[in-house]
Amino acid sequence: MDDVEITDVDDDSPFQVEKAPIKNPDLTSLSQTAGELLSQYGWYMLIVTVLVYLLIQQLSKRRSSRSNNNSAPETLQDASLVASRQEAMEAARMRMQEELNAKADIFREKQRQQEEEKRRQKIEIWESMQQGKSYKGAAKPPQTEEASSSTTVMKPKGDKKQLRTSDYNPLSGQGGSSCSWRPGRRGPSSGG
Repeated sequence: MDDVEITDVDDDSPFQVEKAPIKNPDLTSLSQTAGELLSQYGWYMLIVTVLVYLLIQQLSKRRSSRSNNNSAPETLQDASLVASRQEAMEAARMRMQEELNAKADIFREKQRQQEEEKRRQKIEIWESMQQGKSYKGAAKPPQTEEASSSTTVMKPKGDKKQLRTSDYNPLSGQGGSSCSWRPGRRGPSSGG
C-alpha cells in the first residue's frame, strides 16, 4: 500500500461536525429480546419450523392426489385394462388345466394297461405252475420239438479236480482276485 499520512484537524475548524450514533430505544430492546429468545428456544423453533414445512408438503401431495382421482375416464380405462388382463390370464389357466387333465388321463390309461399286462402275466405264470411247467418256460414262446432238439448243446463232463489248480487257496489271497487279505501282526503294539 501507499504511504498515507493522517493529520489532525484543528478542533476550531468550522467544517467539522460531530455525529453521534443513532440509537432507537425500541429497536435495541427488540434485538435484545430476539437474541434472548433464540438463545433459549432456538432448537425448538427450528424443529417446529421443519415440522410445519413437512406438513405443508404432505397437504400439497394430498391435494394433488385428490385432483388426480377426479379424472374418471383414466380410471375407467385402467379398470377395463385390468379386467381384460384378468380374463386373458383366466383363459390361459383354463387351457393349461385342460392340457394337464389330458396328460393325466393318458398317464392313467398307460398305468391301467401296464397293470393289466402284469396281471395277465401273473395269471399265465400261475397257470403254467399248475401244469407243472416253470414260469420261465411260460415267458418264452413255445418251440417245436425239432427246433428244441437242434438247439440243445451238450456240455462236456470233466473231472472237478481238473478244474481246480493245485496252488489255489482262497484264504491266502493268491489267484484270480485283485484284492488280498493279510492277517494283522502279532506281538505288542509299538506305542510310544
